[in-house]
Amino acid sequence: MNHNWQLKDWPNFKYDLESLRPFFLEFALEWAEMKGMEKSLSKDLEEETLLNIMVSEAIKSSAIEGEFYSREDVMSSIKNKLGLNNSPLQVKDRYAKGISELMVIVRSGFQKPLSLEMLKNWHTILFIHSKKLRIGDWRVGEDPMQVISGQIGREQVHYEAPPSDRVSVEMERFVAWYNQPELPTKDTTDSALLMAAISHLYFESIHPFEDGNGRIGRAIAEKALAQSLNKSALLSISKSIEADKNAYYQALKDAQRSLEITDWIKYFVNIIITAIRDSKDLLIFLLTKTKYFDRYRDLLEERHIKVLGKMFDAGPEGFKGGMSAKKYMSITQVSKATATRDLQYLHQNGMLIQEGSGRSVRYTLNLDV
Repeated sequence: MNHNWQLKDWPNFKYDLESLRPFFLEFALEWAEMKGMEKSLSKDLEEETLLNIMVSEAIKSSAIEGEFYSREDVMSSIKNKLGLNNSPLQVKDRYAKGISELMVIVRSGFQKPLSLEMLKNWHTILFIHSKKLRIGDWRVGEDPMQVISGQIGREQVHYEAPPSDRVSVEMERFVAWYNQPELPTKDTTDSALLMAAISHLYFESIHPFEDGNGRIGRAIAEKALAQSLNKSALLSISKSIEADKNAYYQALKDAQRSLEITDWIKYFVNIIITAIRDSKDLLIFLLTKTKYFDRYRDLLEERHIKVLGKMFDAGPEGFKGGMSAKKYMSITQVSKATATRDLQYLHQNGMLIQEGSGRSVRYTLNLDV
C-alpha cells in the first residue's frame, strides 16, 4: 500500500472546491452567529469563556493520545500562565503544565509566521519533563515511524511516515507552504478552513517528532484557523475530535492513502462546525451562570459559592455523578451534618435539584433562572 508521501505529486493535494462550498457556507453561518454572541459578552465573561475553551482543548487533545490530566491542574496551570492569579496556584501534575503552556502560546501568538524553531519550541514545552524522548528536534534512526493497532504478532500498520532522513527537508517544505500557500480561493473564511484542514493532514503525514505529533498537529490547525480569520476562535477542535476518536483516525488513514483529500476536508470542516456549536452552548451556559449567581447572591455563604462554583466548572456536560454530601464535605471540609444541611438549604431555595433518596441522594444545578 502506497502512502501519500510516496506518490509522484506529493505534496500537491487535490480537492473539489465546488463540493466543499456547502460546508464552507454552513461554517460561515455558524461563525457569524458565534461572533454576534461574543459581542454581548462582558470582558470578564469573555475571559472566562476563553479559559474554559483552552482548558477543554488541553484536556481533550491529550485524551486523544491516551493521556489524561485533571481539569483542576490544567485550569490552574493556564491561569498561572495568563497571570490571572495574585499568586501562582499549585499544579500537582507537572506534565499538565506542558500542554497548558502550549495552549496559551498558540493562542497568544497566532499572528506570527510558522517556523521550524517555533515547532521545535512547542515540542520542548510539551515534553520538558520527559527523560525518554528526543525533545525539541526531529526524530532520528532507521526504524520506521508507524501508526499501528492490534495485538502483538497481529499488528496492522495503518500508516508509515517518511523515513527520518527525509524529515528535515519535508518540514522545511511544509513551513514554506504554510507561510505562502497557494489556495484556489480569495475568500477569507474558505481559506481559513482549507488551511486548518490541509495543514493538519500535511503535518501528521510527515510525523516529524518521536511523540506529540497529534497534539502539535492540532495546535497547527488551530493556529491556521486563527491566523486566516485574524482572530483567535473561541472553539475547541480537539473536543469535537475526541468525541469520536475512531472516526478521526479512520479519516486520517483514508486521507493518507491519496493526494485527493476532498473527503478529509469535509470531515475536518464538520469537526470545526461542531466545535462552534459546542462553544455556543458554552456561552449560553456561562450567561446562565452569571444570572444564577446574580439571582441567589444574597442567599449564599462562602462555602455555598465554593461548591456551586465547582459544579459550574464542570461545564454544560454537568458535574459528574451529581453533588453528594461526601463530595460536599471534601470540597468544604465541613461535617456530614453540615454538608447535608447545606445541600437541603440549597435545594429548598431552588438552587439545586434533588435526585434519589437516602444514601443515593444527589444534587444537580437548577439552571431554570
